Amino acid sequence: MCTPAVRTSCCFGVGFGGGARRAAAWKGTSHSARGCFVLHRYRHILGLWQPDIGPYGGLLNVVVDGLFIIGWMYLPPHDPHVDDPMRFKPLFRIHLMERKSATVECMYGHRGPHNGHIQIVKKDEFSTKCNQTDHHRMSGGRQEEFRTWLREEWGRTLEDIFHEHMQELILMKFIYTSQYDNCLTYRRIYLPPSHPDDLIQPGLFKGTYGSHGLEIVMLSFHGKCARATKITGDPNIPAGQQTVEIDLMHRIQLPDVETLRNFNELSRIVLEVREQVRLEQQQQQEDRPEDGEGHGRHSPGDPQHSPAQPDREPWDGGAVAAEEQPAQGGQGQPFVLPVGVSSRNEDYPRTCRMCFYGTGLIAGHGFTSPERTPGVFILFDKDRFGFIWLELKSFSLYSRVQASFRNADAPSPQAFEEMLKNIQSLTS
Repeated sequence: MCTPAVRTSCCFGVGFGGGARRAAAWKGTSHSARGCFVLHRYRHILGLWQPDIGPYGGLLNVVVDGLFIIGWMYLPPHDPHVDDPMRFKPLFRIHLMERKSATVECMYGHRGPHNGHIQIVKKDEFSTKCNQTDHHRMSGGRQEEFRTWLREEWGRTLEDIFHEHMQELILMKFIYTSQYDNCLTYRRIYLPPSHPDDLIQPGLFKGTYGSHGLEIVMLSFHGKCARATKITGDPNIPAGQQTVEIDLMHRIQLPDVETLRNFNELSRIVLEVREQVRLEQQQQQEDRPEDGEGHGRHSPGDPQHSPAQPDREPWDGGAVAAEEQPAQGGQGQPFVLPVGVSSRNEDYPRTCRMCFYGTGLIAGHGFTSPERTPGVFILFDKDRFGFIWLELKSFSLYSRVQASFRNADAPSPQAFEEMLKNIQSLTS
């Protein structure tokens, strides 16, 4: 019997249009036909997945859409419009009406659906293959394919991009990603579990990454720290790596706006906090019993006062409601980027709720010589945050992905932690 949950899922369109038509088609099918989905051998691929595309990664959402199972690739909006909605395109679809030998179609390219194949490799992993890759080719050859890809990926032409390094990165991504021809392996990912004491709701965010454009990260909370893990990446910091780590035990009180414009003053404050964190880590090592017992997992730093904010307690999740009230009333602390700090998006919020010490991961091309460098995490509101990369003198703005995802919750906190380790190990 088709349960209400399955029936709702089957009509779920995620804003792709045609919902009424699909719902009518679904209603018109027989009861036994609807039941085909329950027994369908591909039902286990519903949910969120990350494709193995080298350092670039990706975000695939597999849903029941009318009479098909469709794999939608989610793409960030065009750089640098971080607050714009996500874009999406279909990569494959499976006909639900056929139970024993379901028809799989590749949707890649511009010549309509064509013959494809899906293989369930193992639990939480599957692969797709296009059997007619000639459908991906365009009459104008690789040059036309590149220009079409560029318009879709960046919303512009190569002539519009004057930065030579950016042109090189774009061309490199096209060459690397197009070679797969939609023959990809996907690994399941989960949305992070939430807790009432979390600073904000964890989840997926779009963020600015300089010449690399917009990328997708997953914000999750782990006791006394929070982490932003890349779901999409680039040749410097690949998908799966922890791009930003926030130390929730070390709040930073920013100076007044005029003082904040001075980069050296912000640098002084942040480096003071970094030194305190180092001393606390050193003290913990000295105080730790030889047998290692009595110490739970926690992030660097005990709950002590930051030298930049001696008159306030570290962030307490239980007090978050009280902390957020002024910002919700439009009274947040004034914020401005220091002079000399570059930003892809000048339309960033001019008030913030609170700031914390954090570290950002930087590396050379090919993820060479990776290191964590100090920075400032800025919470603007419940859907936006920022990070100032001190060493790079750069600012990243992150905006929440406003989309609902089904079949994406981790079965347990342990399963989510294991998933993070797995996707990080693939590019380490």
